Amino acid sequence: MAAISKVLSKPEIQWLSKEVRAANMLLSEFLKNLFTGFQVLILIVFTAWGVFAVYYGDSRTSWGQVSVATAFGSLGLALLFGFIVSRWRIQWLLGYLMLFIGILIWWLGIVPSNDRIWRLDVARLPYATFNGDNVTLHNIRNFNYLSEFVYQPAYYTKSFDVTKLEGVDLFVFYWTGPAIAHTIMSFNFGEQGHLAVSIETRNQLNEEYSTIKGFFRQYELIYIVADERDVIRLRTNYRKNPPEQGFLYPLTGTKENGQRLLLEYLKKINQLREKPEFYNTLLDNCTVAIWIRSWATSENLPFSWKILLSGYLPEYLYESHLLEQRLPFTELQQRAFINPAARVADQAPDFSNKVRARY
Repeated sequence: MAAISKVLSKPEIQWLSKEVRAANMLLSEFLKNLFTGFQVLILIVFTAWGVFAVYYGDSRTSWGQVSVATAFGSLGLALLFGFIVSRWRIQWLLGYLMLFIGILIWWLGIVPSNDRIWRLDVARLPYATFNGDNVTLHNIRNFNYLSEFVYQPAYYTKSFDVTKLEGVDLFVFYWTGPAIAHTIMSFNFGEQGHLAVSIETRNQLNEEYSTIKGFFRQYELIYIVADERDVIRLRTNYRKNPPEQGFLYPLTGTKENGQRLLLEYLKKINQLREKPEFYNTLLDNCTVAIWIRSWATSENLPFSWKILLSGYLPEYLYESHLLEQRLPFTELQQRAFINPAARVADQAPDFSNKVRARY
């Protein structure tokens, strides 16, 4: 300060001190408002979660749940007002936290089940039995469709030699822009055929899918093991509202890693038969589950936002050199489009070969 006083006069030092104090006050006020804003954001998120968690409950919505959800939402709004009128804040916060903890404990007590009245297309759980390198898949779905919701149920059992696995393909289906897609893995056993696995929600009878409900323990998880004439043709030929656009990408990984991925899938399929789990829109969906299963291989990918926004998964695989590199991705994507070929093939016994005619 003595050094500064040699350069600045006393009035100038006083002016500088005032400016510093003013800047400190502005910074302090900014940080205070920022912290309050963060608290408000957390409060809004927690309140929205609590309202939806209570409202949806365990797949049923009673008047009691509606009443509790309304009360909790009202308390959240009151607490939000309490951030403005600070003398109310502690009282509202204590009541809010007590109710939130009660909701959380109740919600965590909701358990998945395999014993419900299921929609017909997910009524049977697949499972695998092993004999050395041979695996037998039971309840392989192979419905005959007249429309999306009119079909003749059919299942079969088939054995595969794991050592005969020739490759793994990724099907990607879009219906609402480029960011969101449904992914299906298909295992190519050459002359033994293809085996498709679609990770989906196991809906109860008359239960519709909701993205929001998928966050709140509403749906059990199912790995549908199916003939490609079922699970692929359903989406390319019979889904109309909205229609789906299908793409097929053969993966370039090694056969050994393909076998590891297959065995990891079969392990999970058997686990779900014994111990059901909930589907989660964000954390355990068709694409995140594939990424988790791939941890068993040496070609597992680092996590990326393109896994959450599953429509960009093919692009991520291309960037990671797990798709063919001879063509630019845009050309590869054009070649991967399968809807026209699938419609022509329809019920043909060699449906799988026909949709791969461009490869």
